[in-house]
Parts: sequence; structure tokens; C-alpha cells
Amino acid sequence: MTTLHEYHSEVLAWIDQDPDLETVAELRALLEASQAGDEHAQAEITDRFSTRLSFGTAGLRGAIAAGPNRMNRVVVIQAAAGLARYLLAHAQAGKTPSVVIGFDGRKNSEVFARDTAEIMSGLGVEALLMPRMLPTPILAFSVRELNASAGVMVTASHNPAADNGYKVYLGGNDQGSQIVSPADALIAEQIDFVATQMNVGELARGTYSIIAESVIENYISQTALVAGNTALAPSIQPHFIYTAMHGVGYETFAAVMSRAGFVVPEVVAEQNIPDATFPTVEFPNPEEPGALDLAYGLARRTKAELIVANDPDADRLAVAIPDETAAAGYRRLTGNELGAVLGWRTARELTRTNKSGTLACSIVSSPALSAVAKHYDLDFRWTLTGFKWVSRVENLAYGYEEALGYLVNPGTIRDKDGISAAVALLSLVNELKSNGSTLRDHLEEFSMTFGHFASEQISLRVSDLSEIPRLMTNLRSSQPDFVGGSAVLTFDDLLEGNSDFPPSDVLRFWLEDGSRIMVRPSGTEPKLKIYIDVVSREGDLAHRTSDAAKRLSTLAEGMKELLGL
Repeated sequence: MTTLHEYHSEVLAWIDQDPDLETVAELRALLEASQAGDEHAQAEITDRFSTRLSFGTAGLRGAIAAGPNRMNRVVVIQAAAGLARYLLAHAQAGKTPSVVIGFDGRKNSEVFARDTAEIMSGLGVEALLMPRMLPTPILAFSVRELNASAGVMVTASHNPAADNGYKVYLGGNDQGSQIVSPADALIAEQIDFVATQMNVGELARGTYSIIAESVIENYISQTALVAGNTALAPSIQPHFIYTAMHGVGYETFAAVMSRAGFVVPEVVAEQNIPDATFPTVEFPNPEEPGALDLAYGLARRTKAELIVANDPDADRLAVAIPDETAAAGYRRLTGNELGAVLGWRTARELTRTNKSGTLACSIVSSPALSAVAKHYDLDFRWTLTGFKWVSRVENLAYGYEEALGYLVNPGTIRDKDGISAAVALLSLVNELKSNGSTLRDHLEEFSMTFGHFASEQISLRVSDLSEIPRLMTNLRSSQPDFVGGSAVLTFDDLLEGNSDFPPSDVLRFWLEDGSRIMVRPSGTEPKLKIYIDVVSREGDLAHRTSDAAKRLSTLAEGMKELLGL
């Protein structure tokens, strides 16, 4: 077992190679305090040096601080060098691999991006850096547009302000999708080699190129095409509010809106400029309570017909509509509601143009999209959670995941995109308004056409990460016969994988009343997530709505009881 004294030696070795004066000072202070007997400092050193921040299919993500179990310049340089070694090992003979690198407005994002560009260039990879902070979808688009071998986006998406992250994409046959197995493990091996065998301060640094504005312009032009021919005259378009959630979305969003013929929206000024401290929200995630409060207030004052929100790196989309029964006067649509209506839009367009295509969503998303596909005789696929899987579906026409991620134009990009999804949504709203209808009316029509689908998610946030595998083990070892009084017909454990899915830490219950329950650990946050889905197809809208709500409540209480919550 490693002793505290040995950790101190590791701290000194870390300081020796750390180019960041802030984290060097942080570690020196911790080292001095721990040597003086400060138990908190000793615990911090142990936590930071007893393990490494894991690199997987979500790349890297963690709190910004010193040490191998945090996000910092040393960890990022090691990741960049490891990725470079992977790309060089897998490059075609005689061909120099290339990487495009983007960054958002979080603390150290640009520093991490420039370190990545210089280190990868120094190791022999052609490095191209975005000219400024930009949305994640532009990076994903650029991997395909520039025919690059890989892409790196420095972002923690909608994580808390203290975090940053490192997301990796692959080009070639992967078409700019996020990494999946086995590439993640192979890259991780190279990162571990660098971390154990090399001093990052001694790695050569090279020069890099800045990506041309024409690449960004191409993204704007192609994304604007998602609107089709439905943009209306400004006097007819709905008045809507936009918030960038202190992120990097507005510049690109406004450019796309203008190109597509939409009126540029009124913005939540306090959240419109990138700010790494995210001062108006506890969590910069449109799904979190309170995140849209400023947007709700502005919408009430201006009587807006719609609220549109991107998360800080603009790869997710949230939408809220007027609702007199809601305390805020507006109700945010769930990811499943928005995913269903955008899928319906795609299905109708495929049918209208006599084209084929596959609709797809993650296994924790609502079965509503499968009902749309069946109605229009289209192919449908479930995938594992994460857009790295959704984006890889063959002949994909549309894909989504319930965590506000949507892909409406897979011919342009192979990742979720909150900006192109907003274009599709606004195009639909314009079409509805021209016919005297609203998005709320459209949702009600969906319920009467396909059934009223309702979903609920229970997120159990933990401070001790060991609590999550304990809960999953308990469920596996004592499989329930009933949940909320409804019999469990099938219990699927995907840990070993099957013919449809590679191995994944996911449990799925199908119940006798047609409901479905999914349980899985979050891939990016210290949470255990439970997804409950029901559908009601009998009676009028009021009956379907109340019946589904009642069944959701009963099943939610049943799951809480099972988990001892």
C-alpha cells in the first residue's frame, strides 16, 4: 500500500513537470499543510494521487485542480501525447495524421486546447486549432469537413463550473463520431504509457494552424438548410426568448438564425456572454431546477411564445412553452417530448419525399419514437446511452437521447447539435403557426395519434461513488418480481452485452402493464439514474394524461422503495 510519504514524493515529481504556476502553488500548499499534520490536506493528496482521472468513451471530465485525478495541464498534455501516439500508430503508411481542436469558454479551455495543439504537433500530428471559443457541434462538423483523423473538444458541457473535460472524436470510417470501444481503451493505454514513462515538461512542442473562418461559415450555411422552406415573414414568426446559459452558443446560433430567415430572438442578457463562473445558475444545465428562471422571467415580461435554450457548449437544446398551470407560467418540455416531435417531423418529411431512413434513440429514451417509426413504416433502432452510439446507426435519418440531445441532420454532423435542433424546432413551430396551431396543440395531437407517452427520471446523486455499484449489485442479486404492484415480465441485465448491445452497466425491466424501467450509472456525473416510461392509448386526452401520470407516480414510488430511498 502506498504511504503518505510516497505520495509526497509523487507530488514533488508532479510539481517538477507542471507548467501551471497556479496548480504548482496549490500542490506546494497542500504538501506543506500535510507535512504539518493537516488531515484535510493529507486526504486531498491521497484522493488526487491514489488514482488517475479515467479516460473512456466520454474522454476525460473532472474538477480543475492539481494532481492525476483532476483536470489540469499535466493531465491534458499526457492525454494529448497519448492520443498522438495512438493516431501515429494507426495512420496509413506515408500519411501524416491530423487533429482539429476546439474549446469552449470554461476555465483553462483555451490553455488546454493550445497545449494539445503544440504537443500533438511536436509528436508529428498535424494540428489545427479553432480560431476562438466555439460550440462543440462546430468541432464535430469540422472533423468531417476537414477529413481529419481525429478531433478534440475541450469542454465539460453542462457540468458544474469547477469542471472541465476533454472529448475525443475520430474521423475516417467513424465520420466524426465520438470514440467508442476499443479505441477508447487503446488511447487510454497510450496515455498511461506517457504518464508513467515520460516527463511532460520534456515533450517537444510544435506549431499549429488556425482553422479558416470558411469552415465555420460552411457549418452555418449547412445548418441553416435544416429549416427547409418553412421560414415565415418576420411579422408571422413566433416571438421567442433565447439563453446561452453563460456558454458559447449565441454567436453561432444568431448567425444560423439569420441565414435561415428567422428573426433573431430576444436574449437573456445576463447569460448571453460566456462566463466560466456561471454566476446565475448552480448547474449550467437547462434540465436543472432554476437554470431557466431568468428566461422564464423575461418570457413573462415580453409574453414570449417560446423559450429556446442551449447548454454552455451548445450541443443540447431545451424548449419551454406557455403553461398557465405552471408556477413560472412556462413549462420546459422533457427531452422525450421534444425528441418525439422532432422525430415525427423527420418521419413526415421522409414520407413526403418518399425516402427511407432509420429513426434511433438511446435505450433510456421513451418508446414514443419507436411508435412513430412503426406508424410510418420506417426502420427503428435502440442504442446504448450516448451519442457515440446513436450517431453510428446505419442509414440514420434522425436520432436523439432524452438528456436533451438531438441529431436532425446526420448528413452534416455525427453528434448531437443543439443549434441545428433549434432550427428544426423553430421551422416546425413556424409551420404550425401558419396553420393556426401551436407546439402545445402539436403535442396533444401526438398523444392522440401515437398514444400518450410519459416519462420520469429519478437521479440519485451520491458523494461516495462506491454507493452506485453497491445499489446496482443489490438490484442484480435480488431481482424484483413486482414494481409498484405491477409484475416484472422480463429483467434484462446488459452487463455482459447481447446480440443487440455491447456490454453496458444497464438494467431493464419490462412490466405487465407495458411500462418500462431502466437503471444505470451516469457516465459523466456521480449519479444513479432510473428511467420510467409508460404509455396510455385509451380514452380522450384527459384520460390518457391522468392515467399515465398515475402509473408513473406508482412506479416511481415502487422504485424508491426498492432502492431504499
